[in-house]
Parts: sequence; structure tokens; C-alpha cells
Amino acid sequence: MASKANAPGREDRGARVEKKSGGKKMTLIIASAVLLLGAGGGGAAWYMSRTQDGAPFQTRHEPPVFVNLETFTVNLQSEHGDQHLQTNLTLKMEDSSAADLIKLHMPEVRNRVLLLLSSKAASQINGVEGKKKLASELLEEIKQPSSERSPGHAVQSVLFTSFVIQ
Repeated sequence: MASKANAPGREDRGARVEKKSGGKKMTLIIASAVLLLGAGGGGAAWYMSRTQDGAPFQTRHEPPVFVNLETFTVNLQSEHGDQHLQTNLTLKMEDSSAADLIKLHMPEVRNRVLLLLSSKAASQINGVEGKKKLASELLEEIKQPSSERSPGHAVQSVLFTSFVIQ
């Protein structure tokens, strides 16, 4: 006689329970995969809708405006006799209204630039790093507001178009 553990009816029920449990797992895996693929497809569709003609979508801004300043010639701080700096600067402005504002205050801007340039020694501005530091100092000096009531100037960067130390 067969024992209860080995009874044929018991094994069938256990197998059915495992099959049902396995079926639920498979359904859960398939549903997860479908959701994951749907989310990936939605993300791809969103990204592709943001591109135009293969180039990423960008908001259109006005191109920068460049303002050329007249040549600056200054005496540098004395280290080894008299040394002079002759340089031309170009200011990169955010837009034409900012360029018009800086042109309106050009005497003040030129004064600030001259004072800063004449406070330097040739050894401070000779190398590339010295020139980069000088450009950032000039930028900070030029950005300062012209009066207490006016905002600072909208200068994006200061560019050297010529730089000669004699």
C-alpha cells in the first residue's frame, strides 16, 4: 500500500501549485518587461522630439556682440628699467543693448582698464597663466556698475587681440 507522502494525488496537487506559482512569476516578468520597454520607448520618443534635423533642440539666442576698445599703452611697474605694455582688447557682450550701455560709459571703462594695467609688472603678465589672470581681473573691473543705481555691465569675457611688452 502507498503511504500518504507518496500518494499519487498528493504529488499532482503539489505540481499544480508549483505550475500556478511559476505562471504568476512568468506573468509578472513579462508585465515588468513590457513596462520597462514602454518607458524606454517613451523616453526615446521624448528625446527625439527635442531634436530638429539631427541637431539637438536649442533655444535661439542673439549672437554675442563684440566691442573693440582703442589701443592701450601703459608703463608697467618697474622691475628692470622702463617697460611698456601695448594691448588691444575686445569685449564680448551679451547683446547689442549691453554693448550700447558699455559704449555710453566708455571713459570710465577705459580709466579702470588703464589703472589695472599700469599696476602690473611685466613678470606678472608675461606667461599664459598671467594673461589669463589679467583677463579675469579686467573682466571683474569692467563689470562693476558705473553708479550705485545702475546694474553691472553685461560683459561675458575680455579678449586680447594684441599684446606687446617692450
